[in-house]
Amino acid sequence: MTARARALEPLTRAAASFLHGDVITVALIEDNRLVREALVSVLNRAPDIQAVAQAPNGHEVLLEGSPHVVLLDLGLENGDSLRVARDVLKDFPDAKVIVMDLLPAHEELQEFVSAGVSGFIMKDARLDVVLNTIRSVASGLKVLPDQMAATLFSEIAREVAKSGVAKVRDGVKMTPREREVIDLIAEGLSNKAIGKRLHISVHTVKSHLRNVMDKLTLNSRLQVAAYVHKRDSAEED
Repeated sequence: MTARARALEPLTRAAASFLHGDVITVALIEDNRLVREALVSVLNRAPDIQAVAQAPNGHEVLLEGSPHVVLLDLGLENGDSLRVARDVLKDFPDAKVIVMDLLPAHEELQEFVSAGVSGFIMKDARLDVVLNTIRSVASGLKVLPDQMAATLFSEIAREVAKSGVAKVRDGVKMTPREREVIDLIAEGLSNKAIGKRLHISVHTVKSHLRNVMDKLTLNSRLQVAAYVHKRDSAEED
């Protein structure tokens, strides 16, 4: 799977109803006509989804009834995707917004998350990932592709490091492998991804991580990642 669903809020009754086979209405805001029409056609092949294309650069005609899910192209030609997302969420508070892009910058990701969007879909994602993301978001979950999850985790860790919460401890000795593991954690990789990258088992990754946390007296992956960013910043200085 290239998309990971995280339940960040309880399911509402209306959202939970989608778990029992209700049709999910999806509105698409995309200014490329070919992409718009093709995506609507593909989505409508799913028995539990009813998709319609909307105004290329806005949401003014969303509106005979509120859609359950709005797919929004981050790269609208007018550069106003963030405003459109905010307007949709304001005018249709029950709707869930999913942003589509190849890979947004850190700042864009944070802005859309802060605006209240419920998910992101990579434009090169497989169809099953797109459909599962729509269903997950409609059911009340927040969905972030692994690529973006790693980016967001790493960005948060950098902010923690900048705040001074993470302190570089002198004299702490680590093995080369332990350093490799925590460097990859700072990049936002999961234990499974780290194991694959280093050709070691997930159990071994966890063991290295526990050893490092004991040495540094830290309690979470985020603290470890923040420590790495703080260390790297100190070494650059």
